Amino acid sequence: MPVKVYKPTSAGRRGMTGHTFEEITKSRPERSLTEALRKRGGRNNQGRVTIRHRGGGHRRRYRVIDFKRNKFDCKATVSAIEYDPNRSARIAMVEYEDGEKRYIIAPLGLKVGDVIGNGPLATLRPGNALAIADIPVGTEIHNIELKPGKGGQMARSAGVSAQLMAKEGTYAQVRLPSGEVRLVHERCMATIGQVGNVDHGNVNFGKAGRKRWIGIRPSVRGIAMDPNSHPHGGGEGRSGIGMKAPKTPWGKPALGKRTRSNKRTNRFVVRRRA
Repeated sequence: MPVKVYKPTSAGRRGMTGHTFEEITKSRPERSLTEALRKRGGRNNQGRVTIRHRGGGHRRRYRVIDFKRNKFDCKATVSAIEYDPNRSARIAMVEYEDGEKRYIIAPLGLKVGDVIGNGPLATLRPGNALAIADIPVGTEIHNIELKPGKGGQMARSAGVSAQLMAKEGTYAQVRLPSGEVRLVHERCMATIGQVGNVDHGNVNFGKAGRKRWIGIRPSVRGIAMDPNSHPHGGGEGRSGIGMKAPKTPWGKPALGKRTRSNKRTNRFVVRRRA
């Protein structure tokens, strides 16, 4: 999808780019496939901020996405490609032969009128979902399950894809977009192809207000604070961080510090990300 460039009619417009939305075929979502989405402003159930710089933003409704792709008994026809404010990828509304409608993540190249399927009888076409055991080695996949039947959890963002590297026993090696190689059970489902909207990362917001529209609040640099407010603060004039490693406002290591601590799943990681 191309990126459109705005004319510099103001300071905020200068350098701003946006989506052309030429692949979108329907402007309003299917009401039965949406749910209310309440804002939390980065706060947990105790009202404390657990994620900073969140709040505000345009009102949204959540689109219920079929990550499981577990309807094996009939084919589906793509009836619309839609915008989803809750994710970077586009979504496709598919209608099954029995009349049921569902949303799926729209892969690159999927168009209105295409017929897709799920399960062992599906072919190797973008948008079809199969068990990893039925997918040839070397195929690009997305929306990959970690546990059979739980629904896709990996490779769901705009423009990304994973690659099926090898199969050994009941597990397959999958190279994720981060470069990590991970073991995934052969009964886990995955969707063929690359996620669409590949130019998502090329869009320049252009002004601070556009960040506020999507619910991102301003963040202040630590080196701009006083030493009582941040470990990076203080100093005369412009100064560097001035310590061995960057830190969070609470003194914990940041910016590149490894945080993975899930010993239970370490055995499934063949190669760590770079």
